Amino acid sequence: MRFDDGKANALGHQAIDAFHSALDEAEATASAVAIFGRPGRFSAGFDLNVMKQGPESAQALVRRGAELLMRLYGFPMPVVAGCTGHALAAGALILLSCDERIGIDGETRIGLPEVSIGMPLPRFATELARDRLTNRQFTKAALLSASYSPTAAVEAGFLDEIVADDLDETVIKRATELGANLSKDGFRITRQNARGKMIAGVLAELDADVATFSVSGN
Repeated sequence: MRFDDGKANALGHQAIDAFHSALDEAEATASAVAIFGRPGRFSAGFDLNVMKQGPESAQALVRRGAELLMRLYGFPMPVVAGCTGHALAAGALILLSCDERIGIDGETRIGLPEVSIGMPLPRFATELARDRLTNRQFTKAALLSASYSPTAAVEAGFLDEIVADDLDETVIKRATELGANLSKDGFRITRQNARGKMIAGVLAELDADVATFSVSGN
């Protein structure tokens, strides 16, 4: 899966539809998934043009984004992310939803800036951050809106490793190995055992969660 809108890779309704279509295809035909952004940009997060249309528009997009993230987080096969550049807000949440995250070394930033730009971090986002980030960095990343270089992002838990080049080859090789070497049923059942309760809780409270979301000025 390659996410490339030619710009900042904003996560809007069209992009979410495309993600779901690709995941549907993967469930039917694949044994693992590799997700890439465009060079220099993994994703800048939710589409601000939609978010600024008003509270209802913002909440509807955030709800659909949350459902996509929970689908990735509970996907029945391994998901490997190739972080091609900046990964901010929902872009960083996509990383947190994937099993292995491999980044390219460079002058890029990764983080959750919501609180610093006038937005709360919803419960589904804080639960992903709590699960995947290190205890020492959780508060700094989620509440204090810290951003991280690729190297620091490994230490914080946004990434698992970084490479100097050959990101595509490394990610595809890793996804292929995981798909070939892991039991499909074993993975699916263990995924449900490990994450099913959290996902169910997030989805059950999603209406209340997104109802508290607003963009500064809305």
